[in-house]
Amino acid sequence: MPTVTRFAPSPTGQIHLGNARTALFNWLAARHDGGKFLLRIEDTDAAREMTGATDAILADLAWLGLVWDGDVFHQSRQRARHLDAVKALTEKGRLYPCFCSERTLALARRAQERAGKPPRYPGTCAALDPAEAARRANADEPYTLRFRVPAGRIVSFVDRAHGEQSFATDDIGDFVVTRSDGSPAFFFVNALDDAAQGVSLVLRGDDHLSNTPRQLLILEALGHAAPEYGHVPLMLGSSGRPMSKRDGLDGEPETRANRAGAYAVSHLRDDGYHPLALVNYLARVAGHVDSVDALPLADLARAFDPGKFARSAARFDSDQLDHWQRVTLDALAPDALWAWMGEPVHARVPVTERDAYIAVVRPNVLFPGDALDWAFVLFDDNPMPQKAAVALLQDADAAFFERAASAYDDGLEWGAWLAKVKTATGAKGPALFKPLRAALTGRLDGPDLAGVFALLTPARIRQRLALAASLASPSVGAAPLRRE
Repeated sequence: MPTVTRFAPSPTGQIHLGNARTALFNWLAARHDGGKFLLRIEDTDAAREMTGATDAILADLAWLGLVWDGDVFHQSRQRARHLDAVKALTEKGRLYPCFCSERTLALARRAQERAGKPPRYPGTCAALDPAEAARRANADEPYTLRFRVPAGRIVSFVDRAHGEQSFATDDIGDFVVTRSDGSPAFFFVNALDDAAQGVSLVLRGDDHLSNTPRQLLILEALGHAAPEYGHVPLMLGSSGRPMSKRDGLDGEPETRANRAGAYAVSHLRDDGYHPLALVNYLARVAGHVDSVDALPLADLARAFDPGKFARSAARFDSDQLDHWQRVTLDALAPDALWAWMGEPVHARVPVTERDAYIAVVRPNVLFPGDALDWAFVLFDDNPMPQKAAVALLQDADAAFFERAASAYDDGLEWGAWLAKVKTATGAKGPALFKPLRAALTGRLDGPDLAGVFALLTPARIRQRLALAASLASPSVGAAPLRRE
């Protein structure tokens, strides 16, 4: 049977890279064998829900290209079915009311920890007389409903990431299924909805691993088939701390590499990362794709091995993300690269120069802002030179630029002009190229100078050489030019 997976975020904040990786793994696993990828919004915690978060989740997934099958499934609309399951379990004797206060439970946990035992519910209310329980409930005494865990059993399953897993029910303890306000617990409705949607594989963070035996017991008690599980190690921030959906930060300074934009998908989009760069990076963080190329999503799905996951947590690596940005942009067709560069670049680059501009700047563009910067350099009459370039020009000899200008004729090609400048100045190597680059671009590095030269108009070439001469040290008599 084809695999059915799901992504089930709660609308309590921005999707960060860890969330996006979970969505991607589920999408890839489903598409790997022609299955279905479902989207469920777990919106039952109204107190924590953020306005607009659901729309933001849908926008982020659409931008990444992770298209889901069918309609979005809203957990909040399933309450009647959830309560029916509570009723069915109660009638089977699998649930019982628990009147223990938080203070009582905390004291019990503390005593167990001091005795070196795993903290679990001690069963205080498990044998409570039904008539007494009814009396206390009718008196409006707050209570939860706990699942009666069978004693002396082992709950086992094979995890896609961690292999064989076994949990003793005696270590689990009776757990809460509905809170004192009557609302069902997260892991309870999560399992119910997986069954209702026909989910066959659940890939999620390994912080949910301890929920799995409880969910398996619930599904068994209700007669539902259990899905396979894969608990993938968490993706941590660059500091080693967990990412937060609330803010996308882990408390580090705000730089492009480790501010909120480094973790929140929406901020990464605003920073100019290409969605294919992001998915190619994430596919390899704890996942397995046997390719060094930036692959489109369909090819990623074919190359993705849903049976191989790392077992240890991975930290966010901005250098690796930038590597996949570079590989992705290098593989883009010119039209796709042009579209990614954006409207500000389109408005600055003459239509007739578009293709030549793309070819020249491609190796030096990692973000749309880089493309815009080079558009100003190449097509603005008075681009702002960088401080380092100004410093180099000020340390140069004005005669160099005067002779370079004298050697230039309108329409002269780069190679011919360069030969004339070399003859006129006696400069070669870095002493020739560095001042010419600084004069023509206001930068100390960048695209190939031949391509830059071809895109500059004769008027701009003359104007920039004149500016360089005005910034440089004035010549004295026939003093020789300084060379590096």
